[in-house]
Amino acid sequence: MNTAAHIDSDRGFSEPTSMRSFLVIWSGQICSRVGSALTAFALSVWVYQRLGSITKFAIVSLCYALPVVLVAPFAGVLVDRWNRRRAMLVGDIGAGLSVLSLSLLFFSGRIELWHIYVGTAMVATFGALQSPAYSSSVTLLVPKKQLGRANGMVQLSLGMARVGAPILGGILLVTFNLGGVLLIDLATFAFSISTLIAVRIPNVRQSDEKQRRSFFGDLAYGGRYLFHRWGLMSLMILYGVCNFIIGLVSVLVVPMVLSFGSSVVLGTVLSVGGVGMLVGALLMSVVGGTRRKVLTILSFIAVMGLCIAVAGLRAAAAPIAIAGFGLFFSLSLINSTTPTIIQTKVAVDVQGRVFALLTMIAWAAYPLAYPLAGPLAEKIFEPLMAVNGPLAGSAGQIIGVGPGRGIALFFITLGVMVIAIAVAGYLYPRLRKLEEEMPDAVPSEDEREDVTTKSVVGAEEARGIAAAAHAGTASSRGV
Repeated sequence: MNTAAHIDSDRGFSEPTSMRSFLVIWSGQICSRVGSALTAFALSVWVYQRLGSITKFAIVSLCYALPVVLVAPFAGVLVDRWNRRRAMLVGDIGAGLSVLSLSLLFFSGRIELWHIYVGTAMVATFGALQSPAYSSSVTLLVPKKQLGRANGMVQLSLGMARVGAPILGGILLVTFNLGGVLLIDLATFAFSISTLIAVRIPNVRQSDEKQRRSFFGDLAYGGRYLFHRWGLMSLMILYGVCNFIIGLVSVLVVPMVLSFGSSVVLGTVLSVGGVGMLVGALLMSVVGGTRRKVLTILSFIAVMGLCIAVAGLRAAAAPIAIAGFGLFFSLSLINSTTPTIIQTKVAVDVQGRVFALLTMIAWAAYPLAYPLAGPLAEKIFEPLMAVNGPLAGSAGQIIGVGPGRGIALFFITLGVMVIAIAVAGYLYPRLRKLEEEMPDAVPSEDEREDVTTKSVVGAEEARGIAAAAHAGTASSRGV
């Protein structure tokens, strides 16, 4: 298949001419992600059903999130040093072997709780390598004008895993037990690995100076790269803050809905939210996004805030479900547009580290949000909205009082905060003008076999000058 990229004497590399190789890899990744989501769901449910402990159930999720945060920066360096396909293969094979180990332990009747903790942590560790490799390989496989569509397709696979895993996982767990789910996950890994073997991903040739840099020198360079590009850094910080707030919302929406509705109502609300994510990803897959990407991100962050606030206004399933649809629709568009900016603006030999740091920021937000959600709701907001609480005669007259209405007030507060964050992002000129001040690192020229980054060095030096001067003509000076 034609995966060739191009060398350009001014810009360092140019784009491929076809999405065929990306589609092959994407088909494998969509199966792998659905399989991994099935396993994550099945392991968590299996642990809770066997032990009846919420704490041990929660530790399974922590064993997935924590290794990603710790390993991601180092994984990003490996991604930039290796061929992207090699990094993805190591990630998929390592995760597959971890699942295989759990399968053997289960079928031999020797599986214990600590095996699940370690196995989950190993899958997460290899996933921390595979994820930035996948994101940064899109730049090498997809024409520049199709990057938005490709990232929409990536989000579509995540949405399918999010919506499908609880439904399929529940059915498969009852029908085939945990062992059957693990075997299905192994089959999806095998298919994903076969798609990676079937295609080629262009190499990224390092300059002599970068080849002499040590591993930890590369690690430090990734941090310096972002530190000197405050528009890009502020985008990633904004991404992390939004993920933190989404983490709070995702934890507290369950008790808020159950305060007035049944588990069926809760399932319906969550399903509608998942559909919103799918619709947003499908839209991006077809349209490919807008020209003003930063403005798109900020606009839909504001929409997210509005949806979170609306969810707290009434103790009724319909408005909460509609708000959930809008929230996850917006989140899908944001998650599709942010990688496109990085793939377009960041030099190809640094993208692994930048995507790894983005992954670290995103995953770090959830372990921080989950422990705070309960105490904030139970100790502060729920007492405020009790029947005779301090705000029962004021805010209570609008949104109601009693169980769950304190969480509703918290949602309204968070929604207003998100809208304020979006406005602050727009008012910060380095973020608002990111696309003008930071020149594109992805051009479009003639075809050749490998990608070289030697000439990107000059472009990066010019980019630093342009960023320091905040010049509107950065694009012409950087490349």
